[in-house]
Amino acid sequence: MTADEKENSTKIDLAAFARDGFVIVDDVLPPDMFEAAKKACEEAVTKGRSGEWPHRRIVGKAFPPWPESGPDIWGIQHLMHPDLSLPIFKQIYVTPALLSTACQILALESPASLQLELFNLLINPHTTAFSLPYHRDSIPASATPEEETILLTRPRTGTQYNLALYDDTCLIVVPGSHKRAKTQGESTALATDDKAPLPGEIKVVLKPNQAVFYENDILHRAEYTTLKRVTLHGSLGIEGQVERATMVLQHGVEYLKDEAFADNLGQVGRKMWMNLMQGYGKDGSNATKSIHDD
Repeated sequence: MTADEKENSTKIDLAAFARDGFVIVDDVLPPDMFEAAKKACEEAVTKGRSGEWPHRRIVGKAFPPWPESGPDIWGIQHLMHPDLSLPIFKQIYVTPALLSTACQILALESPASLQLELFNLLINPHTTAFSLPYHRDSIPASATPEEETILLTRPRTGTQYNLALYDDTCLIVVPGSHKRAKTQGESTALATDDKAPLPGEIKVVLKPNQAVFYENDILHRAEYTTLKRVTLHGSLGIEGQVERATMVLQHGVEYLKDEAFADNLGQVGRKMWMNLMQGYGKDGSNATKSIHDD
């Protein structure tokens, strides 16, 4: 890690992250960038709600692909897309506090070993409350306890976060569930109602400019009310992860393949983009097909 990276690094409680499956980081964005992020998000939300920006999450469907239209929206996709014309999202994505936290979680010496991935926006529906079922992002709900146990022992290859710009209590997790298969009681409850409250679940409470980093295979769900929510959701991987690179580029992000995309990412961001491009196109036949955001 360079001297500048060490100066801008954010220390987290790795023991708590390993135990609980999530950790909260304070004061992620510098004050000027935080205010600029809120303005950029307002513009993105306006474009999404009006239909000017077509890449939206439609209420009534939890996971991709989403229909072109619906009664309401709960998210904006592809924040770094050049056609959205909001380049500040590239600057936010490579914010030192986010990258240093990811490096600690993934045991990397430098952000230059990270792989650029997805960056989206999670928002409140205007008129229609909406909720996501309990799930693990890369393990199907149909997996048996034995299959879950095996899949949960896979090496960690990436991490993801929610960065709140306003108060946020949407994400609900079962702490520690990233290390074990569902219990019989959990399986029985979810077989009847996949949004059923589970013993030990907690709401992750975020204040403005706090981020929660969490294991993507922790048991989690989300509840979207019409109260204001503007939360950035990003994922980061370890360079050389062919399956993750293939998965990312299956999300309709052809624009990432254009070399001009790396403009305005800075030196570290460009290296992260190159890591993604180098991973893509290799043997990814076993790639995970999707990552769910909450």
